[in-house]
Amino acid sequence: MSHFTKPAAGSWTEHYPELGTEPVDYTDSIDPDFYEDERNAIFKKTWLNIGRVERLPRVGSYFTRELPSVGTSLIIAKGTDEVVRAFHNICRHRGNKLVWDDFPNEETSGTCRQFTCKYHAWRYSLEGEVNFVQQEKEFFDLDKQLYGLKSVRCEVWEGFIFVNLDEDAPSLTDYLGTLVTGVEGYPFHEFTEVYSYRAEIGSNWKLFIDAFAEFYHAPILHMKQAVKDEADKLAGVGYEALHYELQSPHSMISSWGGMAPPKDLNMVKPIERVLRSGLFGPWDKPDIEGLDSLPEGINPARHRAWGVDEFEIFPNMSLLFWEPGWYLTYHYWPTAVNKHIFEANLYFVPPKTARERLGQELAAVTFKEYALQDANTLEATQTMLATRVVSDFPLNDQEILLRHLHKVAKDKVKEYRDATAAH
Repeated sequence: MSHFTKPAAGSWTEHYPELGTEPVDYTDSIDPDFYEDERNAIFKKTWLNIGRVERLPRVGSYFTRELPSVGTSLIIAKGTDEVVRAFHNICRHRGNKLVWDDFPNEETSGTCRQFTCKYHAWRYSLEGEVNFVQQEKEFFDLDKQLYGLKSVRCEVWEGFIFVNLDEDAPSLTDYLGTLVTGVEGYPFHEFTEVYSYRAEIGSNWKLFIDAFAEFYHAPILHMKQAVKDEADKLAGVGYEALHYELQSPHSMISSWGGMAPPKDLNMVKPIERVLRSGLFGPWDKPDIEGLDSLPEGINPARHRAWGVDEFEIFPNMSLLFWEPGWYLTYHYWPTAVNKHIFEANLYFVPPKTARERLGQELAAVTFKEYALQDANTLEATQTMLATRVVSDFPLNDQEILLRHLHKVAKDKVKEYRDATAAH
């Protein structure tokens, strides 16, 4: 028997009949040819979030992003006109990587007036124009206007910086659609205290999204995150979401949990009671505008038990809003069919007291623990999927976002393959 109301179709999955209910083939997570086509069909043609504007606080601020999934390195910079731009990180003279420190494959950041190549000292403005050519008279009819940095489409939405290698792609807001833009107005700019994690995971990128796009596993895999009595109760009840919504290629899940403080303080650990924080973040909502009346897109069911919303912004960004008043992002950057870089950023309002600071740190390390539990499980999943002993797997109604993700990826690759074959 359902704990929460389901659509008239009888289930969330059947509410979206294009998904079907049959078992899902996971060959897309182990096939090297599919992975290579994913890179071309998805990552080279889709808006990708690469950071936030807070990383560019002033004119001349910049950072680099290594994007193995599209085979390039980018420079993101704030120009003298305060516009955020993106460029391929390549000098137009001989192709040297333009911006790097001691190790060429490591990302860097800083502030400068211009970019200078380490090889022959060609210089470029913050807007990508050639400022200076070493021994310019030695060149033959060099028109510097033709040798500016190669730009990449770059747009900003709610402080999130997105890039797209496809010049013909629709605008960012059109791509995000009303599902994602429905969260506009959330006070993202207030959350400048950031805790970040990054790790290489031995699994296909979609498998980690699978892990975070369903909470069906949480009462079991993360059982030790709660005291025993509470863990046993949660495992016995199981999990159901409050609401799901698909607006292809994006999706979202709205869930209970995370309310603060908990009704029974004995259900949490002593350190959580002392610091008033834990798995779902600090218990005390920050005193800022914008949290009392949330945007229409958050908690769409308007359920009193709401605790967290997770938006899957295709292809590789997850955006989570927590009821106590903080948010986090996940990113999954493929490096091979069976490997990816996982990044997580937890955003809080800057603490005003030592206890608030420690409460945020407790939330951050608690998050790291359950993320590691997921990552470890995924590496076990990847190795067994690779045996191809089984390829089709049954997904339940609480795994609808997984079913949707794999369908979208397969549809994108099929469209790409059909277009390639036609030419």
